[in-house]
Amino acid sequence: MKEGEDIRIGSRALDLLIALVERAGDVVSRHELIDIVWQDTVVEEATVRVHISALRRALDDGRNGARYIVNIAGRGYSFVAAVTHDVPAAPPAQRRLAGQAPTLYRSIIGRERVIGSLSELLLERRFVSIVGTGGIGKTTVAAAVAERLKPEFDGQNVVFVDFGAIADPALVPDAVISSVGCTLAGNAPVDELLAFIANLHMLIIFDSCEHLLEATAFLAGQMFKRAPNIHLLVTSRESLRIEGETVHLLSTLACPVNDAPTAAEAMASPAVQLFMDRAISSGLHEPLTDSDAPIVSDICRRTDGIALAIELAASRAGTYGIRGIANLLASNIELRLAGLRNVVPRHRTLEAMLDWSFRLLGDCEQRVLCRLSALVGLFTIEAAGFVADIEGEGEGSVAATIADLVDKSLVWVQPQGDVVFYRLPDTTRAYARAKLDEYGDADEIDLRHALYFAKLLEDISLEHGAYAEIRRHAPHIGNVRKALDWCFSHGEYRATGVELAADSVPLFLGLWLLSECRSWSSLALNTDTGKSRSPRREVRLLEALAVSTMHTLGNTQEVRDAIERGLNLSEENGGGLAQLRLLAGLNLFLTRLGDFEGALVAAKKCAVVAERDGTLSERVVAEWLLSAAYQLAGDQATALVHCERGFELEVGIGHLELNLFGYDHRLRAELGRARVGWLRGSPARACRFALEAMERAEQSPLPGDYTMAAAHGIPVLLWNGSLVEAGEHIERLIAHTQRHSFSSHLAAALALKGEWLLVTGDPSAGVEVLRQAVQMLAREQFHMLIPGASRALAEGLAQCGSHDEARAVIDAAISSARKMDQKFWLPDLLRAQGNIIRMAPEADAAAAEAALRQSITHAAAQSALGWQLKAAIPLARLLLDLGRKDDASAILIPVFDAFPEHAGSSDLAEAARMIATMTA
Repeated sequence: MKEGEDIRIGSRALDLLIALVERAGDVVSRHELIDIVWQDTVVEEATVRVHISALRRALDDGRNGARYIVNIAGRGYSFVAAVTHDVPAAPPAQRRLAGQAPTLYRSIIGRERVIGSLSELLLERRFVSIVGTGGIGKTTVAAAVAERLKPEFDGQNVVFVDFGAIADPALVPDAVISSVGCTLAGNAPVDELLAFIANLHMLIIFDSCEHLLEATAFLAGQMFKRAPNIHLLVTSRESLRIEGETVHLLSTLACPVNDAPTAAEAMASPAVQLFMDRAISSGLHEPLTDSDAPIVSDICRRTDGIALAIELAASRAGTYGIRGIANLLASNIELRLAGLRNVVPRHRTLEAMLDWSFRLLGDCEQRVLCRLSALVGLFTIEAAGFVADIEGEGEGSVAATIADLVDKSLVWVQPQGDVVFYRLPDTTRAYARAKLDEYGDADEIDLRHALYFAKLLEDISLEHGAYAEIRRHAPHIGNVRKALDWCFSHGEYRATGVELAADSVPLFLGLWLLSECRSWSSLALNTDTGKSRSPRREVRLLEALAVSTMHTLGNTQEVRDAIERGLNLSEENGGGLAQLRLLAGLNLFLTRLGDFEGALVAAKKCAVVAERDGTLSERVVAEWLLSAAYQLAGDQATALVHCERGFELEVGIGHLELNLFGYDHRLRAELGRARVGWLRGSPARACRFALEAMERAEQSPLPGDYTMAAAHGIPVLLWNGSLVEAGEHIERLIAHTQRHSFSSHLAAALALKGEWLLVTGDPSAGVEVLRQAVQMLAREQFHMLIPGASRALAEGLAQCGSHDEARAVIDAAISSARKMDQKFWLPDLLRAQGNIIRMAPEADAAAAEAALRQSITHAAAQSALGWQLKAAIPLARLLLDLGRKDDASAILIPVFDAFPEHAGSSDLAEAARMIATMTA
């Protein structure tokens, strides 16, 4: 802030400023700054210079003698202004967070002081691990701490990550990403997560980490170091043993000291209070008497004050009575916790407690609990009924048994929206799984599990892009993973695995788990099941492989092969929506590759299929695909016709929400309307459309929407000379693409940043950024944007005096555009070529005039008034310099007069000034 006003700078620039201010007065080398700000990312030293330059501008460095950042030649940078330290306010939440702590349905007894002290400790130390034996109440205490600290984290920035549903350490980052509301976009989940939370003020709870110690310890350590506003609360049977961790050993509940306490003395202890509270809930009607007080005290001591064990014992008090529970324990010496000291240390108390609690259950309860262990994470009562059915008694019998198990705290209830889900605590599930193996029917239950979720996914028939349905079924993701693993590891059920993979890929795509989607679809496509595969499912798998690969690995040949195989199959089987989707995908893929003519052919085929077989929604999308394709093919008038026709058709169905190939096509149409509108001569209206589209995209849960909107909306602002708005969105886009590891669109963002630097008076910094951007775009095969970035680079080189290199770059760009038949870019490239020739020390006026006239001719052929004017202005200047005033007027005035709007852009303002001078 400066004098109470916000000053906007990029996230990297802010990180640099913090690093320099923290070491004010010291010299910090460029390498140190790269290590601090970019960490594991490879960047060039020029990138540091670019951001330092932006910082100096933001600080008004050098104005009125004020100095802030000094370059020490050969050594680095130093912050030389006076620094006053203050405590920054916590930044606001960026979005609603997805992970929620378990609901505390019952009162917490005996933990009030611990909860208070842990809350204070966590605020002070930032990283606290609650460590203790299984069943002691670690998760309950953590949930209570989370509830108490909600006001410290804006009421909603408290996230609960349940690792009990995760078996594979590789999925630890995905679990955290899903819980905090981040969306996976590439192959670096840890970096994506750290980028997402870097500036958030948030409490994150890692629950049940003991089976994933290495993975959770690594991730927690990285989060503690690299996200300074994150507070971590961990529950585990073992500490993570990493730097920064403060361990709190959770003690058992205190039991009465006296062997024969009175009822009042016994009720003074938390363990007895808990026992009586749960006993009353189970149906015990009498209060604790002096005669029963010693018995209850003994029960609590036998359980070592372990909360879950006390609750389990108390849950049978309504049936057996207090003395009956004591007799049950006395007759089963193996249930005593001290009886199992010869097992692995971290299992001693837990195994004994769970063995004992298991024996308290009836036979039906034992069977159901064991069978429920086949379910991972959250599950519905329907899933439990199918998987855990005992001798065909059905879902109702299982539901009643689960209700009993919930009362005994062996099964947890966790509502999600209007659906009630259940889950087994991790340790209970592991114990029950071992018992299931003893029964000998584990394979049968796992088969039931796989068949249930295969049938569920088949029945719900998720479609790509149906986000409301995908969000509704998102809690099944853990069980879908397990079912896929099981099917593909059992040869005779590989065909079921292939079907499940095909039916579940919309779920993985909708949750933006693109790497997993690519893995499962590839595995399914390469699995030989010994029988013919459903063409519909194969087409779906090919589409999923193409989408996930394009967004994670770029525009590779694998993407094209998958699309073309899918198209061949869909055409052989009657086409329909699958064919339309794949044609839309081919259009997008070819567009990104810069094959605009091929993209137009695909869009035309898509329109034919939509007209023949499609719904009204699909016809709308086909119109918008045609609009985008005609725009890049160099026919702006036709592009506008199809764009508006799509919006007219949409009136019949309301606001369209149909996502094809990872893109919101309504958003794409809004951006297309903005771009075509500017090119056709309505700059003010076009900029309004572009800004509205970008603002709407920022609210989308899909990170790719804002990426696309900004990458294609910002150029409209730059064409128009709306530099303030362009600069703001460029910084947002850079931060967004870095946060989500969108490497191809990061290159696009840097190209826009470089061009913005050129037009705002810093050509040397702009050239450095543009060189990097062009290299990245080429590496990502994002050829649709290379001509624009190359044109900007050539103009920047000319501004810096590197005329020969500038001429070589622009000539190569024009040659490439002609070779690839990229008519869209030719007016802009030829205009830049004419300007570069005109700016050379020994200018060739004739060559410059020829290039600018060609630019106007190509722009006119496209019906692109905006680009006609951009070329007419420098051509008129050139002609005026040559003393050819009449020729200059003949060029500029007709183009200016053809505009439906005569204000709203910097070009129109400049043309109006020139015309006024010429006609004075």
